Amino acid sequence: MKITYLGHSCVHIHTGQLQIIIDPFLTGNPVAASQEDQIEADYVLLTHGHLDHIGDAENIARRTGATIIAIVELASFFEAKGLPAIGMNLGGQAAYPFGSIKFTPALHTSSVTIDGNNVYLGVAAGFILNINDFIIYHSGDTALFSDMKLIGSRSNIDLAFLPIGDVFTMGPEDALTAAEWIQAKHVVPVHYNTFDVISQDGDKFVNDLHKLGIAGTALKPGDSLNSDELTI
Repeated sequence: MKITYLGHSCVHIHTGQLQIIIDPFLTGNPVAASQEDQIEADYVLLTHGHLDHIGDAENIARRTGATIIAIVELASFFEAKGLPAIGMNLGGQAAYPFGSIKFTPALHTSSVTIDGNNVYLGVAAGFILNINDFIIYHSGDTALFSDMKLIGSRSNIDLAFLPIGDVFTMGPEDALTAAEWIQAKHVVPVHYNTFDVISQDGDKFVNDLHKLGIAGTALKPGDSLNSDELTI
């Protein structure tokens, strides 16, 4: 399985049979490694409704026929646009052709502004993906919260994506604590350096992970990891 970081919080997963994209924000993203029209997907997974996470979801789903999976209000938002969408909610788990997804809590907001009006799009979330017994945790945008200990103790996470940008999410210090609590075998920092306000040193964060005995990689947009290499 090939897992590619495309910048900000966007991750593309190629299972070998199916393709999944998480939080596609490419158009208008100054550090994006791909353009929207270069992305192939069977599923679009969304953690919450902010434009820097759903920006290209509609165009990708419409062009590829991909199914959107998101919190129920956010799924309904896209379903109303005539797109295939499946709604789930916190704590819920379901099986799909790629494996399974379980929605986890995240401490954040979720809305979009349309014609000057703020549209509520449900709660923010993270998720646990089980793809061929390889477990990926994408926390979404979140603050540090103590139930991450529970997520870690029950999930046997192989790879985690955690935001470190601060200001809108937890910063590096809290993300280090989160990494300890979730007990992931490998951690990748996300949601940083897209804009000046969330500028952080990803390499320093990974070095600090290593001091805690946690493996990690500060992927540059366009860099990939192979699940087989992470589990050797």
